[in-house]
Amino acid sequence: MSCSPPPGLQIVDAMTPPVLVLPGPVTRDEVNGLSDDVRALLRGARARVVVCDVGGLGPPGLAAVDLLARLQLAARRAGGRIRLRDPDPALRALLDLVGLRLEVEGQAEEREPALGVEEAVEPGDPAV
Repeated sequence: MSCSPPPGLQIVDAMTPPVLVLPGPVTRDEVNGLSDDVRALLRGARARVVVCDVGGLGPPGLAAVDLLARLQLAARRAGGRIRLRDPDPALRALLDLVGLRLEVEGQAEEREPALGVEEAVEPGDPAV
């Protein structure tokens, strides 16, 4: 008796982090529930990263910064971290301003140089 494999790419599915879509403006009462969702996604998927889709989060402000800081704290306590998907440039600037460094999807980590970047050599530069 043979069994056919389940549909989908199992290797890709195992490597794809879970995604939490953050709806429009989030109230203070919803923050605890979203923190619980982050912890559950980390445990359930046995992942180290939860991608937070912040594209529909609404206008950037301190409430959004507070939410993301709390989600990152919840993820850290569960042994993981969050990664932002589709953040508004103003939200990224605000996060930088308050010193909250969050990983952004598609952005090279600070420790690693971006792929395909080469240092240019100017004529007349001394050889090292």
